[in-house]
Amino acid sequence: MNDRIFAVLARLAMSHADPVQPDAVFRAVDQALQETVSHTLFTILTYDRTMTESTRVYSNRESEYPRGGRKKIVSSRWANQLLDEGTPFIGNDAQDLREVFFDHEVIRSLGCESVLNMPVRWQGRTIATLNLLHTANWYKDVHLDFMTCAAQLTAPALLMSV
Repeated sequence: MNDRIFAVLARLAMSHADPVQPDAVFRAVDQALQETVSHTLFTILTYDRTMTESTRVYSNRESEYPRGGRKKIVSSRWANQLLDEGTPFIGNDAQDLREVFFDHEVIRSLGCESVLNMPVRWQGRTIATLNLLHTANWYKDVHLDFMTCAAQLTAPALLMSV
């Protein structure tokens, strides 16, 4: 067993005890993911199925991607996979970003060409996504197990923020 991974998960789980919620959990998941999977840009977006839109509740790059930013979700293969089916999405290069994100040029200007979108599920529905972006070909299937744990550990804080 990897003691480092357990220590990171324990710190993330213990962030729930901090009275400053949901920010304590959001900061802890950012740190946990940076230590294990790594990212240049990290955002958390809640998903409102009724309004078909996402709202940014956390960002490690507030100047480019401030909290409170909203975007309408358009029906697509990406939206169906991530939001309806609850299956993670990995995009490997600039072309993958271009096909999925309207702001792909801003993303690339930050040095990011790959993405890992991880759904956070509650009672059979996607309530949010953790979104990591990095250099081309950064994210792999091997990252998915840890990402699943990290995503689900954010669920209580996300339920608070909706």
